[in-house]
Amino acid sequence: MTRHRFHGDEARFDVLADFVTARFPQARYVADVAGGQGMLTRLLRKRFGLEAEVVDPRGWTLKGVPARAEPYLASLADYYDLIVGLHPDEALREVVDSARVRPVLVVPCCNFWDRDRRLGRDELLTAITTHHRALGGRAEHVELAFRGPKNHALVLLPPRNA
Repeated sequence: MTRHRFHGDEARFDVLADFVTARFPQARYVADVAGGQGMLTRLLRKRFGLEAEVVDPRGWTLKGVPARAEPYLASLADYYDLIVGLHPDEALREVVDSARVRPVLVVPCCNFWDRDRRLGRDELLTAITTHHRALGGRAEHVELAFRGPKNHALVLLPPRNA
């Protein structure tokens, strides 16, 4: 347990940090997009020694958590080894578009993908997967082991020629 207050299952940060380091062992520089207070970044840095930082225009990070208080743009992806979007809200499309050049782990929560139609969780995951595969990328659906309906993730890998 942590002394900090978060919405949802606090275990999601531990689960995600463990998944990131197991699935992407070569990643050293990680963008935690829309990372809020930066709990994921803190775990990646302290427990696993990664160079992680929050990129979130709200600037709400905990003391000592490196952050860029600016909107995330896919053009920043070249700087990182891995882009993580745990419920990235309005940055969803930029996070997904980052997978053109870098691996992405995205756990979408809200439909900021298609403003013209309502998408449920499964439809949202399918729409993102279809979009990324149309660009030649690879996508894998993963269910993460934390409580709540927003624990379905996508691992998006760049096209092989990227």
